[in-house]
Amino acid sequence: MSVPYETAAYEPPESPESPEEHLMRLLGRTLNSFELPDETIRQLDCALAHDGSLHSAHHSAGLHRETYRHTWLLADGSAVTLWELVHNTAPGSEPQHEVYVDEEELRTATARLALPPDTPDFELPVQVQLSPAPAPRPAYVPDASADHARRLLRRAENADRPGTDLAALLATASAHQITQAFGGPGRTGRARIGFSLYEHAFLLRDGAEVSLWEVEHTATPDGRHMCEVYDSEDSARRAMERRAAQVS
Repeated sequence: MSVPYETAAYEPPESPESPEEHLMRLLGRTLNSFELPDETIRQLDCALAHDGSLHSAHHSAGLHRETYRHTWLLADGSAVTLWELVHNTAPGSEPQHEVYVDEEELRTATARLALPPDTPDFELPVQVQLSPAPAPRPAYVPDASADHARRLLRRAENADRPGTDLAALLATASAHQITQAFGGPGRTGRARIGFSLYEHAFLLRDGAEVSLWEVEHTATPDGRHMCEVYDSEDSARRAMERRAAQVS
């Protein structure tokens, strides 16, 4: 049985944009959204989560072009990607948005743009290698952190949750921080389900840092909330994919 949160010290951040809202906003701003296949729209209507990122960009002589990758996670564990092209056709003109289902269509659309002759290829031509910057240290909160770790592990329902060795290590935690790494409501069939991924980062007394990854979801037979806890982000995300594949 899932145990509810026992502390009022943590308030989760506002829910991010849902997969449906993200899709509707994308379709609402693109000029050619009506050209998308009906089957693609039906698939995306049942998406569980989404992610968007800049894929490439070119700016020259007042003209610009950017391409964005929008990816949705479906209930069967597969993913659907749409490609957004943003550009202006004259210096200073308003940007126009177009959307395509594959990169080949995107390349064809990009080739039609009136960019200068020295426009680079679609893919970014230069890969700049920079020395990795150290990750910023979390803003730890010294607030009964060892007890927080104990309660987090106690409410985890997955059989492969972290064991006693890690629990003993976290008993020495002196501070912690909680951040949301992934989340948003989704829908599969007629049932609304959701996945959220939280990182619980702990600072130990010896200065070491340890993280637990919490998956909160409603991908259960009766739609109730379930908590699972893992010792790595990869394990947590694989668990989310397995749960999503089971709900169809």
